[in-house]
Amino acid sequence: MHIPDGYLSPQTYLPLYGIMLPVWYWSSRVLKKTLNARQIPFLALGAAFSFVIMMFNIPIPGGSTGHAAGAALIAILLGPWAALMAVSTALIIQALLFGDGGITAIGANCFNMAFVMSFSGYYIYKFLSSGSGDNIARRIFAACVAGYVSLNLSAFLTAVEFGIQPLIAHKPDGTPLYGPYPLNVAVPIMALEHLLVFGFVEALVTGSVVAYIARTEPEMLNISASTLSPESFSKTSKRLWIGLGLLIILTPLGLIASGGAWGEWGPEELQKMFGFVPEGMKGLSVFWRSVLPDYAVPGTEGPVMLALSYIFSALIGTGLILLSAFIISRIVFRGK
Repeated sequence: MHIPDGYLSPQTYLPLYGIMLPVWYWSSRVLKKTLNARQIPFLALGAAFSFVIMMFNIPIPGGSTGHAAGAALIAILLGPWAALMAVSTALIIQALLFGDGGITAIGANCFNMAFVMSFSGYYIYKFLSSGSGDNIARRIFAACVAGYVSLNLSAFLTAVEFGIQPLIAHKPDGTPLYGPYPLNVAVPIMALEHLLVFGFVEALVTGSVVAYIARTEPEMLNISASTLSPESFSKTSKRLWIGLGLLIILTPLGLIASGGAWGEWGPEELQKMFGFVPEGMKGLSVFWRSVLPDYAVPGTEGPVMLALSYIFSALIGTGLILLSAFIISRIVFRGK
């Protein structure tokens, strides 16, 4: 669901930037009022988890791939505003450093995966788990549904953004200037992939983590309400960072999936598929040159070196997220 540069026309990506800029500003205001200093490690952990989990590409028949995003899980633990900022941070770093998602499409990708997923996942979970008390099974069910539905909502919006491009940006003869997939192609394909496969992956990730937390650290399900003692915060944070470290070591499993996600092909692949490259895409597709494209060190060859390169990219991304969390905390708590 990482929309690349060149797929969205200015008529689409500029309004989505226009939506997200005030949302990010308002989110910072909300976090300044509701977040405390002890929760910053969990905000950083949430962003890092989202970043790393999106590196685990899962192949499906037909050569396409997809991944979980973790937004609903972060929203369940930290609240939707914190999840919005955490996932946005991960997506921005992915776009700037690794070329995963376009620079012009940052607003769109953050709207779809950070805003819509976080808020829909949070409120679905709250609704389904309301009054559950110590009923762990119901909380797990609510978390699974929240993950499944929120990812599918995000995928649907992404498909619509893809599909309206031939309608709103085309030559007089109807040739698309940007994304070439019409609505009757983009929506069914994206919907089927996520309804049948990736939604269940998101549900499994969300439900599994909530199940673990509910049984071992149940107070963590109220982190956003600051119920943990300082000792519990430290102990729980340490355990989760160790878990994230294990995920980073396992990230090369994401290289097993061949091919890319549907709708994220480059100009050369589009030329083979359609016989032309949309004119608007030609310029925007080279708008930004990432330092570590596709999470690989340039010139890296061989499975072992590619795997090490993938782990290195995960470590670099996590380090930048920690730095971003520190900067955000300095801004949020300035004057406190």
